[in-house]
Amino acid sequence: MSGGGERSGEAETKHCWLGTYMHVVVVGLMLVLDAPVFTNVHVSAEKCKPKNISAKYQHCGIHPDGVHNLDCFRKSKKDEKCTWEPGVHGSKSYTFILQQVDKAHCVAYYNLTKPNQKLRIFDYNFTVEVIESSAGEANCTKAVFSGSKKTLKRSCGPPSKVLPTRTPGALQVNVTWLKEDGNNRISVRYRALGSRSWNETVESQLPNAAMVEKLTPSLVYVVQIQCVTTAECSQCPWSENYYVPSELTTQPIIVSTKYADIMQKTGCRLISITWKFPVKDLYDGYRVTVWKESGEPPQEQLTTSEPEIRLILSYSAYRLNISAYNNASVSPAATHVIPQHSFGDGRLNATVHNSTAFTIHWRADRVRKYVCYVVEWMKKGHSGWYQSFFEDTEASKTVSSLSEHLEPYTRYRVTLHLRPNKNTCNMKHINNSESTYGSTEFYHTEGSPVSAPANVSFHNVTLNSATLQWSHIPEEDLRGFLLGYIIYYTEHHYREASTAHNVTVDPGSTSFHLEALKSGTAYQVQICGFTSEGEGIRSNPSVFKTDQKVNFSIRGAIAAFVVVASLLAFGSPVIKRAKAILWPRLPNPGHSNAVRKIESPGQLILEMEAAVPPQTLSSMLPHVRTCEDDTLEMAHAWSEGDGDSAADDDTADTLLDTQRTHFQSSPFTFAGGYTTMEMFQQLTPQWVAEGGSNIKGEPEDLTVLKSVRLDYVRQFSTSPPSDSEFTSTLL
Repeated sequence: MSGGGERSGEAETKHCWLGTYMHVVVVGLMLVLDAPVFTNVHVSAEKCKPKNISAKYQHCGIHPDGVHNLDCFRKSKKDEKCTWEPGVHGSKSYTFILQQVDKAHCVAYYNLTKPNQKLRIFDYNFTVEVIESSAGEANCTKAVFSGSKKTLKRSCGPPSKVLPTRTPGALQVNVTWLKEDGNNRISVRYRALGSRSWNETVESQLPNAAMVEKLTPSLVYVVQIQCVTTAECSQCPWSENYYVPSELTTQPIIVSTKYADIMQKTGCRLISITWKFPVKDLYDGYRVTVWKESGEPPQEQLTTSEPEIRLILSYSAYRLNISAYNNASVSPAATHVIPQHSFGDGRLNATVHNSTAFTIHWRADRVRKYVCYVVEWMKKGHSGWYQSFFEDTEASKTVSSLSEHLEPYTRYRVTLHLRPNKNTCNMKHINNSESTYGSTEFYHTEGSPVSAPANVSFHNVTLNSATLQWSHIPEEDLRGFLLGYIIYYTEHHYREASTAHNVTVDPGSTSFHLEALKSGTAYQVQICGFTSEGEGIRSNPSVFKTDQKVNFSIRGAIAAFVVVASLLAFGSPVIKRAKAILWPRLPNPGHSNAVRKIESPGQLILEMEAAVPPQTLSSMLPHVRTCEDDTLEMAHAWSEGDGDSAADDDTADTLLDTQRTHFQSSPFTFAGGYTTMEMFQQLTPQWVAEGGSNIKGEPEDLTVLKSVRLDYVRQFSTSPPSDSEFTSTLL
């Protein structure tokens, strides 16, 4: 029983799940089938009865915030339509009702999403109602238009395409109309972005274009356009708003340019140019226009969003214009000229026949690979001329019937370029379209130079040489191929003839080292260039002078060397001996007997007291003590010194300067050399002869010793007194 019950339960469960699943599937199919009903809204046209349709929407009123500006017009004979503007809160779902009571015609269009509808009317009066429902039929607004087919105005516009272009301080507006509208004059109204009021309307004088002036370059403007009403266009609605960005008034700034030869492609170079734009967020990109200086078309215009460009070009001369742009303005262009690159390796030669024809020659191996060529020729400072041609047999080309005759004495450069195309030799585009084969130069008629080298100067002038420098002759003054320079130099003597010399140097030189000149001689120099037609004008005379020769004797040099060597070897002893003779050295007081006796002061005091009477000695003491304090130490230094040093001489000079005034009046000034105890005997001979006893003096009498030693020193600092002076001193 239990087993059967379990199986019965499982069966019921499966049946339940199956029923649920089938129910879901059925509901899903219903939703799928019904989906078009809810998601796809079809515009349908139904016939209606005027009374019934009017009663159905009679509750919908005309409101400013509802649907408005309903207008019906004729675009062509069989093209009538109505347009309107939606309400503020509308659902953008409209019902369009057309009634012609006289014809008993009523048609209703439901579920319109666009604010326009074509008309299909008869030649009777008609009424159009547009119903806009916000939330069902209960909440709706309407707009009404009445007219007739005969009186229906013809409407032109708005234009199908508008192209505003800003120029300095102005705006150029160009429009395109639909075919049925034809070409019409236009009216333009504008206002600055953010402003609510429109400026005055500007009408054009010519069809399809108008010019608005006196605009501020930095402002963004809003523009609307309509046609000017005429008999054929009696109704002209305004177009939608067109936004015109501010004017681009600054040009890009070129930052760097690089030219690099491409090793894998002979005669081609990689051109890399980078720039910057000062104003950000006002441009959409850059336009780069490239063309050849020779004037050969085309002018290729490239656009880029990055401020850089790379081109593969030949060695010809090119010109680039770089501008920033937006949808209404183009900035002033930054111009860069890529100069022509000379490629003269002798592979190209030119032969001039006359003023209107010349022939170029190249290697024959090129003919087997290339058949399209272009030859360019130009003179310095001019754009030049070109001629493209096809050649598959001869390695030469004669260019004749020149539009401008070749000028005499003028240098021309001719260049040959190779083009890989074989179907046409005209250049289709600029980038990576040709390579340069070679170039050369020619003159139709040559002449001699009409100017001389300038800036003649001299450097590194020596006894017999000098370096001469000058500047090249300008190319336009050469009038031919320069073959070299001739330097004329002569000795410059006043009213005397001298031999002229000349030397020829290479045409590429601007300096020359003159040698084998005479020393101390003035030279006059002139320089001129020369071509195959002869010498040109000489430069103004320039004068320089070589250095003077200095007489130099070998014997005199040897004698001077011997004298100097002798002075160095024997000069020191001789100088010392002369000094000893002419300026004798002062005696050293340390070797004096008096000083030796003074070194025992007690003995000296006793001797002086015995030799000099007391009254005389006492009269002398004031004189002795006068210079006692300021000279005692220096005198003591002498007594201890060793007389060979230079300090002894300096000390004696110092004493001479400082104590001269005291020496003349001192009673102890003597005329002798070394002073001993005998001077005391000379001063007081009578007392020495009688003898005397040793008298013990007071301690302060020691100043007598100091005075004696000082006077001993002072006698060498003064000139010796005469005998009369000495006698008067004793008396």
